[in-house]
Amino acid sequence: MKKFILALAGLGIMVCTTAARAEAPAAVAEAARMKVVNYLEHKLPNVKLQEYVYGSFAFDPDGMSQYQSFMDFPPWQDQVDKGKKMWETPFKDGKTYAECMPNGGRMIAGDYPKYDEKLGRVVTFENLVNDCRVKNGEKPYSYHDMKTMGVLMSYAKTLSDGMKMNIKVDSPGALKAFEAGMKTYYTRVGQLNFSCASCHIYSAGNRLRSQVLSPVIGQAVHFPVFRAASRPVTLENRFVGCFKKVRAVPDKEGSTRFNDLAYFMSYLSNGLPLKADVYRQ
Repeated sequence: MKKFILALAGLGIMVCTTAARAEAPAAVAEAARMKVVNYLEHKLPNVKLQEYVYGSFAFDPDGMSQYQSFMDFPPWQDQVDKGKKMWETPFKDGKTYAECMPNGGRMIAGDYPKYDEKLGRVVTFENLVNDCRVKNGEKPYSYHDMKTMGVLMSYAKTLSDGMKMNIKVDSPGALKAFEAGMKTYYTRVGQLNFSCASCHIYSAGNRLRSQVLSPVIGQAVHFPVFRAASRPVTLENRFVGCFKKVRAVPDKEGSTRFNDLAYFMSYLSNGLPLKADVYRQ
């Protein structure tokens, strides 16, 4: 807890009283977001906030050229096509994903993760997909199975391309989940004693070995991503990889801790446009 509070103090984020949080959760969350925005804009004055959606490529001209080459002729298009087929194939009861999702699943991904007051927890877009499957008599997909959930997400998320991230933190319960995600983000873990913030806030724009570290803002808008192996990677699947790299024991995708972390991270990217299926190193 002490390390977490010190990390927040480094950004000027004050820990509020329970009463203050209950009165204005949206204001508390936005103040935390703006502290990160202001810190990164001061640290990285030559890159516009809107360019953060390109991740580390925004700081690396050679990398940006490579990114554009991949995006012109994406070698993972067959995976996205498989995802489209999965999306359009009816369930055993004859219904489809589009029929059990808000707005037919179009232009909604930017609203997720969201805090569900009735359930008392954060619900991700992947949760929404599995809820749809269960309601229609199908078994849920495993959140760590990129051959099913990952491939389906690679198409489903494209239906919201261009939508701006629009995460809400508008209740005491939502703020509690947001702050739990924030705590996970700033807490150092593993044998290497790193936090998410160590790399993607305090060292954003710096080079680590052969790669430039991307800022947290803009990260959540482009998942799933495809890496060199043409395999989709969801945001929470990426969490697992990061935890392992710092030699920490990760949660499983879909856990409360990882859902809250995704909620916090996604809120930080509010106002930036979604673009699924992009290339990342």
